[in-house]
Amino acid sequence: MDFDFAFAWSILPDLLAGLLVTVEVVLLGFVLAVVLGLVLALAGRAPWAVVRRAAAGYLSFLRLTPLMVQLYALFFVLPQAGITLPAFATGVIGLGLYYSAYIAEAYRGAIDGIASSQWEAARALDLNTAQTWRRIILPQAWKPMVPVLGNYLIGMFKETPLLAVITIPELFQAAKQVAGMTYRYNEPYTLMALLFLLISVPTSLLFNHLEKRSHA
Repeated sequence: MDFDFAFAWSILPDLLAGLLVTVEVVLLGFVLAVVLGLVLALAGRAPWAVVRRAAAGYLSFLRLTPLMVQLYALFFVLPQAGITLPAFATGVIGLGLYYSAYIAEAYRGAIDGIASSQWEAARALDLNTAQTWRRIILPQAWKPMVPVLGNYLIGMFKETPLLAVITIPELFQAAKQVAGMTYRYNEPYTLMALLFLLISVPTSLLFNHLEKRSHA
């Protein structure tokens, strides 16, 4: 089937609307994942064994179950327990929870990579635990985290087609609807791929820039 540029132009607004939803879901989910990932990483180093075990079990569950299963559980199973979430909120929470497990492991690796002398210096300066984390540990752990976070953010964009299963009108769902109504597949799916590139390439360049600045 030939590529019809006029048809592609006519469906572009529909796909851009889906792209906007995709960006909103991913950015909100990414913020949730970064914050929750840090909380989980700190919980894994807590002085209480019950907290460490709970964090480890939670991380294992999230990493060992597929994102689609987690989305189904949030959207279709929770309502049976009386908890109903809008599709958009479900997508944000689902992406955030899933990726928080991987980001937590990245935090753990970055924190473990900090020299023991830094902890000793904090004790020598008589810093309390909160001050040690805020002023010494986390600023140093952040630098190696920058490229990792960039990779996970791009990965989240590539996972968004799964959100179609919970009826979120993101980019893939928009392309699928156009294809289903017009029986033309080249234009919507080609545009979808180009729009994903339009997001992924600048995101990659941005995090490369941030990585260089963090090492400057």
